[in-house]
Amino acid sequence: MDPSAFSLVGIDSVSADVFYNLIHKNKEYIQKGFAGTVKRCQSQEQATQLFSEWNLEEQEKRNFTFFIKEEITGAIIGLLNVKNIDYSVRKCEIGYFISEKYSGKGIVSKCTQKIISYCFEDLNMNKIFLRAAPENIASQKVGLKNGFQQEGILRQEYKGFQDKFEDVIYFGLLQNEYNAMENLH
Repeated sequence: MDPSAFSLVGIDSVSADVFYNLIHKNKEYIQKGFAGTVKRCQSQEQATQLFSEWNLEEQEKRNFTFFIKEEITGAIIGLLNVKNIDYSVRKCEIGYFISEKYSGKGIVSKCTQKIISYCFEDLNMNKIFLRAAPENIASQKVGLKNGFQQEGILRQEYKGFQDKFEDVIYFGLLQNEYNAMENLH
């Protein structure tokens, strides 16, 4: 599968129904890493409420959500979001998932490159971080492939799907590291 056959579209290009279907179809696969989103999308009504909140947060520049679209079929197959934005420190977190059937094909890595550029160039961030479960090797590889460095493991930092406290590995990418990588290309 060619990663260039996929694009990112903004939240304003997707309906709440499409969002609900994406979460619902993938809930078993994503519930560990996107526990809060899955919990808040148990019904169509709940998903519509969360989608509305994300739309408002985007208008207020507190959160940005992008969906991965398969160009040929027009199907929405994943999402990337920019969240936990702290404009005073100029840092933010990114999160991402893709439908299981599309995982391991380089699509998220390619889309993450675009989100990194957006964060540094459009939002003027100094640092981007991401969190991954220790067993989520695929997510860690996306970060490492895009220049993130592991900064540490925080114990019981995340409340998982079954309200169990989970460890997370933090990865960070600084703007000067990004600029150095861009100058190599």
